[in-house]
Amino acid sequence: MEHIRLFEDLGFHQIKVSLKSSNVLSTIKAYELLSRQVDYPLHLGVTEAGTLISGTVKNALGIGILLSKGIGDTLRVSLSADPAEEVKVGYEILRALNLRHRGPEIISCPTCGRCEIDLFQLVREVETALMGITSSPKVAIMGCVVNGPVKRGKRMWELPVAGTRVCFSEKGGFSAKSRKRTWQGC
Repeated sequence: MEHIRLFEDLGFHQIKVSLKSSNVLSTIKAYELLSRQVDYPLHLGVTEAGTLISGTVKNALGIGILLSKGIGDTLRVSLSADPAEEVKVGYEILRALNLRHRGPEIISCPTCGRCEIDLFQLVREVETALMGITSSPKVAIMGCVVNGPVKRGKRMWELPVAGTRVCFSEKGGFSAKSRKRTWQGC
């Protein structure tokens, strides 16, 4: 608060405040306290969060909890990784909170004994193929036909997979194909 008052005393009132810490709980508590004391825009982030996986978890929790409470105006995801990954993580945090939608949302299963293909590779290939899409359909990629049909919903594309057969539905339509041919009405 001392630094904010110093700026105010010098006539600066267009201030954006950042209280980043590498500790998620400290970051959340600090922003909660400050949001009750000032009406300035708050720039959220968990600084020096770490590698792609640990940093993603820290950022998702810290930024996500604050945004879910209505705290925060801008954000920066901090990772020891390619800055493009920071942007992707930020978009996914906003998407998970239903605050922004851009590009397809991939919904995929963790696989089980019913999965007969390399689902992880298929998910990577589909995600790469859809990278340029700016609309925001949900794309469900399931390892078997047991889970696939129940995941279908509004604006969802579906890829339940069984063996070499891939089923695909879009807006209620449904077809199935293998690497060699396509079937309609599957």
